[in-house]
Amino acid sequence: MGKITERLYNGVIKENPTLVLMLGMCPTLAVTTSAVNGVGMGLTTTVVLVMSNLLISMLRKVIPDSVRIPAFIVIIASFVTIVQLLLQAYIPSLYSALGIYIPLIVVNCIILGRAEAYASKNPVIPSIFDGLGMGLGFTLGLTLIGIIREVLGAGSIFGFRFLPESMDTLTIFILAPGAFFVLAILTALMNKFKMKGAAAASALTSCDSSMCSGCVNTGCAGRIKTMTEGDK
Repeated sequence: MGKITERLYNGVIKENPTLVLMLGMCPTLAVTTSAVNGVGMGLTTTVVLVMSNLLISMLRKVIPDSVRIPAFIVIIASFVTIVQLLLQAYIPSLYSALGIYIPLIVVNCIILGRAEAYASKNPVIPSIFDGLGMGLGFTLGLTLIGIIREVLGAGSIFGFRFLPESMDTLTIFILAPGAFFVLAILTALMNKFKMKGAAAASALTSCDSSMCSGCVNTGCAGRIKTMTEGDK
């Protein structure tokens, strides 16, 4: 259970592919003109991530190292084709909105990167949750960008307009420059959040053990004591 939780946390927060690793920028900037498009692209990529990680992990001892990258691409392309046909058949509006960016999932750095870095080296269950975590992180990033751009640029959210028609909106946010502005703001906020977490962790490990006497932070004191005993 700890491994599963770690993979989910890693994908959604610690190594969010959109806001931390800055992967998959092409669909991130192109399709997030609305929240619906962001959710649709994110979930589509998540399905491909989970299924490709599953199959690649199952075949990791069978696929020769010399052809692993072409094999990974064939597997990913197969699942992308299946998802594309399903969208075309059952959700044609989303299929039309995402357009060329659905087949481009094949060359998305997130999917091939997780296949090479994790799924090809780990068992099936952790690989599935690694793909799920990264996919949910990607979906979260795209959805946040889509919501902000749609609210500021169109005065609506998930297609429902909440501002009067007479009120002007910031049209630039549904144009290409708006995607860069919103991505930059969200990335800065994520970096600030991570820096605060890193500073807190550094303070926890760098204090002097002689200060533990009478310290109200029992977690810190216990950690220092364990580290000191380990050195002995």
